[in-house]
Amino acid sequence: MTTALLCMSVAAAAAAWAGAEPTEKDAIAMAERGAAYIKAHGKEEMMKKITAKDPEFVQGSLYVDMRDINSGIVLAHPINASIVGKDLTDVPDAGGKKYRREIIELAARKGKGWVDYMYKNPASGKIEPKTTYILRVGDVVLEAGIYKK
Repeated sequence: MTTALLCMSVAAAAAAWAGAEPTEKDAIAMAERGAAYIKAHGKEEMMKKITAKDPEFVQGSLYVDMRDINSGIVLAHPINASIVGKDLTDVPDAGGKKYRREIIELAARKGKGWVDYMYKNPASGKIEPKTTYILRVGDVVLEAGIYKK
């Protein structure tokens, strides 16, 4: 295979992957990569990765954010920096659900799992159903969510 043909094949595969909607498996894998990174480098370094929109933790509409399990304060968010440092635990979604409270309670009780809620999709600008995989790592919760179609 020529170098040009190989490059075209790789580019086509990357484009196909980039256009694919992320799955629940992708969300779990990203959260687990984040947990491994925290265990190896610490939560401060993970916060820097998230803030810098590191491609390992931000891939299109799928990304990891981090919340303090005790206070509910958002520690790092790659898409919406305006919520970092804020406790939005009891701010409901468009349907009135206090999903952030549910995230913290699930993380404290089971350490991981899924939480469903309604959230504004930055791609469409519309409020859409979203499910987020949450994973507790020490005193923080990693969150990686996907929009449901």
